[in-house]
Amino acid sequence: MPSTRATTEDPTETSDRSAVRTLLRLWPYVRPVRARLFTAAFVAVLASCTGLVIPLVLKWMVDGPVADRDPAGVWLGALYLLLLGLGEALLFGLRRWLVARPLSGIEAGMRADLYRRLQRLPVAFHDRWASGQLLSRGTTDLMLLRMFLAFPLTFLLVNGVTIAVGVVIMLLQNWTLGLVILGPAVPVMVTCVIFEKRYADVARLAQDQVGDLTTVVEESVLGIRIIKGFGRHRSQARAFRELTRTLRGTELRKAGLLATIWGVIVTLPEVAIGAALVFGTVQVASGGLSAGTLVAFLSTALALRWPVESIGFLLAMSQEAATATERYFEVMDEVPESDAAAGDRGAGAAPAPQRAAPRTAGLRGLRFHNVRFRYPDAPCDSPPVLDRIDLHIRPGESMALVGATGSGKTTLTALVPRLHEVTSGRITLDGEDITAVSREELRTLVAVAFEEPTLFSASVGDNVLMGADDSAGAAELNRALAVAQADFAHALPQGTDTQVGEQGLSLSGGQRQRLALARAVVGRPRFLVLDDPLSALDVHTEAAVEAALRDVLADTTALIVAHRPSTVLLADRVALLSGGRIAAVGTHHELLRTNAEYAHLMSGTPEAEDER
Repeated sequence: MPSTRATTEDPTETSDRSAVRTLLRLWPYVRPVRARLFTAAFVAVLASCTGLVIPLVLKWMVDGPVADRDPAGVWLGALYLLLLGLGEALLFGLRRWLVARPLSGIEAGMRADLYRRLQRLPVAFHDRWASGQLLSRGTTDLMLLRMFLAFPLTFLLVNGVTIAVGVVIMLLQNWTLGLVILGPAVPVMVTCVIFEKRYADVARLAQDQVGDLTTVVEESVLGIRIIKGFGRHRSQARAFRELTRTLRGTELRKAGLLATIWGVIVTLPEVAIGAALVFGTVQVASGGLSAGTLVAFLSTALALRWPVESIGFLLAMSQEAATATERYFEVMDEVPESDAAAGDRGAGAAPAPQRAAPRTAGLRGLRFHNVRFRYPDAPCDSPPVLDRIDLHIRPGESMALVGATGSGKTTLTALVPRLHEVTSGRITLDGEDITAVSREELRTLVAVAFEEPTLFSASVGDNVLMGADDSAGAAELNRALAVAQADFAHALPQGTDTQVGEQGLSLSGGQRQRLALARAVVGRPRFLVLDDPLSALDVHTEAAVEAALRDVLADTTALIVAHRPSTVLLADRVALLSGGRIAAVGTHHELLRTNAEYAHLMSGTPEAEDER
């Protein structure tokens, strides 16, 4: 079973990273809409500062019309307050309108980029990563990033400017009361620094655990037949409960940290406002301060409550966004398969060869030249899975590949379409190294059918025609279905337009395998790689498919992994793979007479391979 990415990160790595530096990686996505976002931020600052004018109007009203018992002045002041309130509301509404469309576009663009990168990443990457971890990055993490760009990113700036302007207004009105209000600033800042470091670790852990939980849910849904068939619903439920309990504990730790900082940020300013009220009242009573100034001062202080209290909330969302950004770019930073013709091998691979060796008759067909392969995550001192493979499949010839379980047959077939890169040596098609051909071109030359057929949530016709170019139509589809003895598709409720459902589980194993075989032959490929394509068929259907396949194999160069003697007989020659090496090559009857290992393999009905 392939390894999955560990979800628990090194805490030192998380705490050492800069949230600001991490979030700056979003700039390429933000840059196209920066004018609109900067305008929205300016509008939000203007709206917030408009709210700070209200206390000044109150001061004018208390010290002016109220003190002078002027009803007309009071009504005028009320009109000013109404207009300021409406202006503030309209400005905040404008800010939301400005950011809604561009932020949706940023999220959609990032999701599309992530999907494209996943399609281009090598098979070795997908072997390492759990699917739930990738799904959570494309859903939950991107939602967090959109929320961050919509709210915390703007309001960290807006609230910072609001607090600064408000403090200046209070100091100008009465500097002694202003110093009382500023008293909690130092402990609040220290609390925020401590909170930021601790919350970053817990936020990363929680988001990784969400990925683990997503993986379990996905596997349970896809494997529901196994769970029900073996009565394992209770054990699966226990596993799910354990993960949810772990995630709940992590979320409670997050809530505890948030409650702590919120308690500090709310309590200390409230105490400071209470102290300012007492001192201010004393000054008004002694005649050292006007009532209007005290009202304006306290109104300004109360207007700053939300900007101050929101600091903890905004910092928490910013840390979660930084973690989401980190997780997103963990995938985006992976080196994809290159579309270039040469020079795009991964680390540890052999140097890329020169393009296009002369296509002489002896080099035509499919040829393995001293090929070695070791999986990228295997220890350096481990023996290679394939070692010094030299094999030549002549043009128009079909070669059966036979070997015991774990001998490397599936791995060898995966090297031809470059699902994996050879560690050393080279593979040529008609004399041209496969690394000198772009992957897109290579995969139009080579068609594959795997032992475990994968179908998509699409129609039967769409699944089969994935193996052909866009110009293929009904004629090619019907021919491929006939070759694969998959005419059952025409009897489905909507014929070949019938939706097969997720992974094609509405069909039998043999039906899925025949559709996968039809997909491999529909494009009339020059080279065909079949990994035990008939393992799920009954003997009568197998015989019919083999009869139809003979005509296809007469016009193509084919490598066929085989376990049954009947499948071996489809091939012109047989190669025996043993211990990662080609032990013998010959016809079926020659190897039966001269090779004891081959005779032993063909003496029974071996089970289907389950290789790496």
